[in-house]
Amino acid sequence: MTQELVSLTIIMAVAAVSPIVAQLIPGKFIPQTVLLLAAGTALGPYGLGVIEVNDAVKLLNELGMAFLFLLAGYEIDPKRLAGHQGKVGLLTWGITLGLAWLVVTFLPFFTKQGINGVATVIALTTTALGTLMPILKERSLEGTPIGDAIISYGTWGELGPILAMAILLSTRTGWQTMLVLGAFLAICLLCAMLPTKALKTGHRLYRFLTENANTSSQTLMRLTTFLLIFLVTISALFELDAVLGAFAAGFILRYIIPDGSKSLEMKLEGVGYGFLIPVFFVVSGAAINVRAVAGRPALLVAFIVMLMLIRAVPVYVALSLDKRENPLSSHHRVTVALYCTTALPIIVAVTSLAVKVGTMQSDTASTLVAAGAITVFLMPLLGSITYQVADIHPVTAVREIAHTPSDWRTIVREHAQVRALLHHQDRLKRMAETLESLEKQEGLNGLDSRRAELVERARLEIDRQLKELGLDPQLTTQPPHNYRYPKN
Repeated sequence: MTQELVSLTIIMAVAAVSPIVAQLIPGKFIPQTVLLLAAGTALGPYGLGVIEVNDAVKLLNELGMAFLFLLAGYEIDPKRLAGHQGKVGLLTWGITLGLAWLVVTFLPFFTKQGINGVATVIALTTTALGTLMPILKERSLEGTPIGDAIISYGTWGELGPILAMAILLSTRTGWQTMLVLGAFLAICLLCAMLPTKALKTGHRLYRFLTENANTSSQTLMRLTTFLLIFLVTISALFELDAVLGAFAAGFILRYIIPDGSKSLEMKLEGVGYGFLIPVFFVVSGAAINVRAVAGRPALLVAFIVMLMLIRAVPVYVALSLDKRENPLSSHHRVTVALYCTTALPIIVAVTSLAVKVGTMQSDTASTLVAAGAITVFLMPLLGSITYQVADIHPVTAVREIAHTPSDWRTIVREHAQVRALLHHQDRLKRMAETLESLEKQEGLNGLDSRRAELVERARLEIDRQLKELGLDPQLTTQPPHNYRYPKN
């Protein structure tokens, strides 16, 4: 027991220090998740060896992964899946799966590496939506057109591989697999329908649960945790991967509470991001054998490149063909595609399963997990860069400078000012939406009144900047896409 406590103490020390270090890094370009992974690799069995991945730590690691997928499933709006962008996201993931199968099956490189199996195909189609959500929140992308597109395409990048794992990696025959999945689906439907029916009828038990949700009983939180562990246990009993049960629990929770619950969300995020999820990422890092990865650099690089070609390119093409419904600039489409190429939790799950059944070597699994860990750092970084330069319209700026090289300073400054204006406009919109939701929920208190005053000041500042550009604030709220400053 002493060693278990020592390992857990070190893991939680890493979890406590990581956000502080991430905040101190100039530009905040390294997500906390990357620091957790790196620390796990350095302190784990293949590093300094001060973290021992024993049974107790493994259990917390499984619970951490379960909470990560619970929160990922909870973020999914069923209406989004059935909507236009959700359907396009599903079609795009299907194309991604087909491309991955062709590449893994017929590319000699993967055959020589001994990883031309279904597990590798699934790993190449994934998007780590649960890992991306805190990054999107940190970078204020949640609720923006870019954030919505990332969630729409990323949803199928997480849900699709989970279903593929259950179907394609099963050791049962085809009809047995479908029978087991049907039974699991029936249990999930039962878990979703009973609370929904109680909510509609105003059942006495439901009133009791809601009235005691924020007392020491914590009824809703306990029931949510029970739902999660129950479905993860059912997954284990049915010999399905735990991520399927965890993801289903989050999806059911969103179905039961379609408008969400701020109080419950804060508690789930507190338990998840405050304790269990950091354990999962540190232990995932500890599973990376640095020497094995260093011995196969070609596989590491090739896997990351294939992820970008197989996952990012189809997402970019889909967004480009769907410009009428998603009028994003080319830079923003690249941003969405890069974020959707972030992959790790599914890679951890699918490689662990492949190693367990003997279809993949542990050294190969370490390399693929390391590649997934690198994407958690690399893809959001590249996406952040493209997002930052998107509204500057660099191509237009280069053309203007080529036409009048002597005015390059003025041109650069003007394009930077346009980007700043658009950035302020985007922040104003989110602030106004937040204020409106608060007004509907509880009415304005002192804090909300100050926020309303801040919104009004922001509106006045936007109007002032628009007037400086020679635009009428009554007729427009932001410059057109190809707006050019009037020359003095």
